[in-house]
Amino acid sequence: MDNIVGGKSSLTWAVNLAAAFLVLLWTIPTFGLLVSSFREKDQIISSGWWQSMFPQEAAVQVRGAAPDTAVQEGALFVITGNAFEEGQAGTISAFGVTSREPAAVVAGETATTPEGYRITVNADGTYRIESDVPFEGTRGERFFVTTTQPPSFTTENYGTVLTGEGLARGFFNTMTVSIPATIIPILIAAFAAYALAWMEFPGRALLLACVVGMLVVPLQLALIPLLQLHLWAGIGKSYLGVWLAHSAFGLPLAIYLLRNYMAGLPREIIESARVDGATDFQIFLKIILPLSFPALASFAIFQFLWTWNDLLVALVFLGATQDQLVMTGQLKELMGSRGGDWELLATSAFISIAVPLVVFFAMQKYLVRGLLSGSVK
Repeated sequence: MDNIVGGKSSLTWAVNLAAAFLVLLWTIPTFGLLVSSFREKDQIISSGWWQSMFPQEAAVQVRGAAPDTAVQEGALFVITGNAFEEGQAGTISAFGVTSREPAAVVAGETATTPEGYRITVNADGTYRIESDVPFEGTRGERFFVTTTQPPSFTTENYGTVLTGEGLARGFFNTMTVSIPATIIPILIAAFAAYALAWMEFPGRALLLACVVGMLVVPLQLALIPLLQLHLWAGIGKSYLGVWLAHSAFGLPLAIYLLRNYMAGLPREIIESARVDGATDFQIFLKIILPLSFPALASFAIFQFLWTWNDLLVALVFLGATQDQLVMTGQLKELMGSRGGDWELLATSAFISIAVPLVVFFAMQKYLVRGLLSGSVK
């Protein structure tokens, strides 16, 4: 009786375990990106996000005060200062005068630099550099300290990204592109899907075959011809142009998905409405659309995520100036000009995925229902 249709499988635990593993596999990197967006640059470089809740030990390079700040104490020339920046706290456990041995000397003891200077670094960060002769050069003496810093988080990354890095402008540009580029193909595809599913006209099967064929055509093949058409029509490098481009590239999937769902709706409902004198437009508006909401929401998720994360189509049909760049373009600029600022990149990346995450979790219950539409009778 265990193998009859509808019986509970003995491998249910394995399925649940695999599902939980996939959820963790998808969630952990996102959570790590969130944690990294609140960390400072030195912390991101020296340790992983999973260590952010524990004290961190790292070796960092410190540049002492300039030689012209030296004070003469008897026969000695002395430079003093603090290895920690203003507002920074921590404990120094060791220090060194070369990059090969950054922790060769215990904090509080004295070491001799290659230039012959004597340097002492204390646990609280204060240091003292002594010389029997005046200091030479214009740059301060370089040394290395091994610090232990308590866990710390900051919101300055978000302030820097949203105000000084231009991502706020890119965010609004992306919203301006994504919302109309999601609504327009849904409206057009809904009408086309109803006609292909419930209206009889010559060439319907051929038209449906063409729609299916367009699903496998790479959009890159149509970029240049479509841009030339837009420039000829006077809508090139504008929001209208990028809306229409995204709509054209998304229509084949939308029509195919919605047509399969609408074709699986009960025929009796449609025939009863026609017997009662309802027109095709009334049937579509009052019966088909409400019943097709899962499929509409499913495609809306796909289309919104695609347009939100798009870079190629936006660059071709909108432009690459600072006022026209979408968020993916802004992230590309950050990686090119600020590739070493990992804290800004992590913050920018999380901001860029925050809206898609909200959209996905708000409409995920319709996703599977829409994808499975039309698969069974």
